[in-house]
Amino acid sequence: NSEPVFAVYDMPRQFNAMRLVAARTDVAIPRTVWLETDSAALGAPFFVMDRVDGVVPPDVMPYPFGDNWFFESDAADQAALQHASIEVVAKIHTIPAADADAAFLAIDAPGDTALQRHVNDQRAFYEWVAADGVRSPLIEQAFAWLDQHWPTDEGDTVVSWGDARIGNMMYRDFTPVAVLDWEMAGHGPREIDIAWMIFLHRFFQDLAEQFGMPGMPDFMRVADVVSTYEQASGYAPKNLQWFILYAALRHAIVMFRITRRQILFGEAEMPENPDHAFIHHPTLTAMI
Repeated sequence: NSEPVFAVYDMPRQFNAMRLVAARTDVAIPRTVWLETDSAALGAPFFVMDRVDGVVPPDVMPYPFGDNWFFESDAADQAALQHASIEVVAKIHTIPAADADAAFLAIDAPGDTALQRHVNDQRAFYEWVAADGVRSPLIEQAFAWLDQHWPTDEGDTVVSWGDARIGNMMYRDFTPVAVLDWEMAGHGPREIDIAWMIFLHRFFQDLAEQFGMPGMPDFMRVADVVSTYEQASGYAPKNLQWFILYAALRHAIVMFRITRRQILFGEAEMPENPDHAFIHHPTLTAMI
C-alpha cells in the first residue's frame, strides 16, 4: 500500500498489545499465534491469530442507516451490546501505564504528561498529512481550542485501546467475542477511549440524520456511557466535552488523510474549502 492512512504500521506493537491485554484481563482477545517481522513471505510484516466466528456492526453502510442485524435487533439487545462493549473498555483500563510490561506502549512525542504526548502525537500526524501543503484551518482551530481549555485534572494514565468502537469488535448473542484493531494503542487517560466510543457512534448518527433517517439516537448517549463505565470501573469520567471534541479532531485528521487517498485513486477531488475534506466538519465547528 503506497498511500497508507497512518505513517507507520507497527505489527510487533499491535501483536504485543493484544498479548498484554490477553494476559492481564479476560477481554476477548483472539489467541495470537505468531509474529513475522520478515517481509519475504507476504511483502510486509504480519501476525497470525486464531479465527473467531461472530458478527460486526457494519461501517459500510453505517449501522444506524438500517438494513443490518444490529439496527434491526430489539432495544434490550442493543442496550446489552452497549453495556458489554463499555465493560470491555473498562477492563482494558485496569492495566496501568506504569505496568512494566506496558512500557512499549508509551507514545514517543514531546510532553510532560501522557495526555500532552497523545495530543502532540496527533499534531505530528496532522503535519504529516498536511505536508503536501493543503492545511485545514478548522483542524488547527480545534487544536487551539484544546490548548485553551486543557483539563486541570488529566485523570489516571492507563493502557488505551485507541480505536475503541463497536465496529472493531465481533459479537455473538450481543456479547463481544473478539476485540480487534490495536494500531492506535498507547498510554493515555481513560477518557480518550470513552469519548472515541461515544463520538464514533455520533459520527454515524449525524450522517444518518443528514440523509433523513432516524438512525439510533438512544445508542451510546453520554450519560448512559458514563453511568455504565462508572459502574464497571468505579471511576467517574471527567471533562468529556473536551475529550469528545478531541475524538472529533482525531477523526477529522484520519478523514483528511483518507480524502487524499481517494484523490490519488481518482475517486474524489480536494474541495475548494479544505475543511470540507472531512464530512463531519459541521459537527466539529459546532463543538468548538
